[in-house]
Amino acid sequence: MKIDVILGLQWGDEGKGKIVDVLSPAYDVIARFQGGPNAGHTLEFNNIKHVLHNIPSGIFRKNTLNIIGNGVVLDPVIFKKEVDKLAQMGVDITHNLVISRKAHLILPSHRILDAASEQAKGKGKIGSTLKGIGPTYMDKTGRNGLRVGDIESDFRAKYDTLVEKHRNLLKIYDYEYNIEELEADFFEGIETLKKFKFIDSEHLIHQYLSDGKRILAEGAQGTMLDIDFGSYPFVTSSNTICAGVCTGLGAAPSNIGEVMGIFKAYCTRVGSGPFPTELFDATGEELRSIGHEFGATTGRPRRCGWIDLVALKYSIMLNGVTQLIMTKADVLDTFDTIRLATAYISKGKTIKDFPYEIDENTKAVYTDMPGWKTDLTAVRTKEEFPDALKKYIAFLEKELEVPVSYVSVGPDREQIIKVK
Repeated sequence: MKIDVILGLQWGDEGKGKIVDVLSPAYDVIARFQGGPNAGHTLEFNNIKHVLHNIPSGIFRKNTLNIIGNGVVLDPVIFKKEVDKLAQMGVDITHNLVISRKAHLILPSHRILDAASEQAKGKGKIGSTLKGIGPTYMDKTGRNGLRVGDIESDFRAKYDTLVEKHRNLLKIYDYEYNIEELEADFFEGIETLKKFKFIDSEHLIHQYLSDGKRILAEGAQGTMLDIDFGSYPFVTSSNTICAGVCTGLGAAPSNIGEVMGIFKAYCTRVGSGPFPTELFDATGEELRSIGHEFGATTGRPRRCGWIDLVALKYSIMLNGVTQLIMTKADVLDTFDTIRLATAYISKGKTIKDFPYEIDENTKAVYTDMPGWKTDLTAVRTKEEFPDALKKYIAFLEKELEVPVSYVSVGPDREQIIKVK
């Protein structure tokens, strides 16, 4: 068997959580391979909205094992809140969630460092979620980090050593903090973590593959936020692309199977950074309002714009995408005309390949298509799609050279329609 991968192709917020939830019955294992609680994966069923940050999106399927892989950075405080909230709903996840010993822990001092660093940047800030993600990955690569496996032996001494290092780093910032206020919740979170089984996920993944189990790797954030290939420096601190599955779960490249890339029928972005198709007019506000475009993690209003096929082609190339999933098609229901960016104008030249750098001077070149002017939310089969939507999908498939397998026409499980 192979590991199938599902990941975002834009700047995050593409709707990965609900797609994983819908696909999870076909898999034995759902595994998160990177990122941390800066992710906000929203699932909706039975008219109840669920937002997951650390926990994989297959958690509501009782017969599916969920793995937090070694590439994830885990915040015990947020993790405890998620576990407690699920328990209040009668959902006990201790039986179907396991955690890699090699996953790194986010400490209260990581969050303080994140906030102090962002404040010091002033107008040049990158729009961090202030969850401590960046400083945690810095400690990981600096070989100073605390891992889940450290909870099993001499944890307090290791914790105190790392916090002392952070206190010394914080001396360079003009930033007031009180770490003691945050530590009580942190250590309560550590006690919650102890209720779960810690594993060596690379061995477990390998064994499951040998046993013929079906595994789905769930990505967080989006390709354009990848630390190496995204719109640097306005990116996250991990590899959000398909290659991150190999390092984030301990899987060989030859074990990657289908790569399912998720994209919105338009584009959004949270925080700072370039966005060539961003709309600053009433149309952008309409997209935000209809699409309820506010961050699941931060609550910040998302920046909105038309779909960007230059960036999308780039993401497809980087990930080796084999099938596409389009979400939020229904948000475009009322528009007379729908625009698609098919090229950029950069430094006086028209380009179709994503460049080394994009900035406010990078302008989108658009192709216009007629809108479908139809309420898609009640549609349940591809045969019911209006002709304009069929033509929109056909245009995307021709430009992107990858088939669209699913189209989402609403937030509920029942509103995700298989096309191919």
